[in-house]
Amino acid sequence: MNDKQINMYSTLLQLPLFQGISQDDLSEILGFTKFIFSRHSPGDVIIQSGHLCDSLVFLLKGSLSSFTYSISHDYYVEEIIPAPTLIEPENLFGLTQRYTSRYVSTEKSDMLSINKSEALKLLDQFDIIKYNLLNILTTHAQRLSQRPWRPIPHSRREKIIRFLSDHSRKPAGTKTFHIKMQQIASSIGESRLNVSKELHEMQHEGLLQLSRERIVIPALETLFT
Repeated sequence: MNDKQINMYSTLLQLPLFQGISQDDLSEILGFTKFIFSRHSPGDVIIQSGHLCDSLVFLLKGSLSSFTYSISHDYYVEEIIPAPTLIEPENLFGLTQRYTSRYVSTEKSDMLSINKSEALKLLDQFDIIKYNLLNILTTHAQRLSQRPWRPIPHSRREKIIRFLSDHSRKPAGTKTFHIKMQQIASSIGESRLNVSKELHEMQHEGLLQLSRERIVIPALETLFT
């Protein structure tokens, strides 16, 4: 392998889809698979919500912000997505093959795309890639299937944390909720005043920051401790 192939080999092994693959198999993949690389500046829109998901899209380097809107578009959640990651692979197949969030580059970011036809060839030829993708998709499905069976939250804080976590793509990292307190209150069956009091208490404890119609959570995982 030349230096370029070695760098590519190292890069692909960081991605869950290619974990465990041999050097010989990866050399073969590099020889016949069409990879599409792109580099983006801060503020570049990588993917639009609702657009057709017809490729496996990887963030190799940098970070993205994802923006996920409520069905009524009256609030939305912004999350920081670090590299490396595979973006919404669950939407490449199934009933609705469209992206559910918008993704914007927050810094210089390197992306890799493999269109669906090329991806299907890889899945057909290399069992380990097929199993890796199956593991990614089933893990996602299992996490969603477990949600209705979690213990019912009882305190106001538990209800608020459940709302915030349920509306996040990942249960960790920086989140910014662009939402009115009344919308949270209506969703969890509490009064706006009680929600406001609890959120201000959480702010006092350093768990989040409040501003007009915005809640910034530096690390969602800290809410569960």
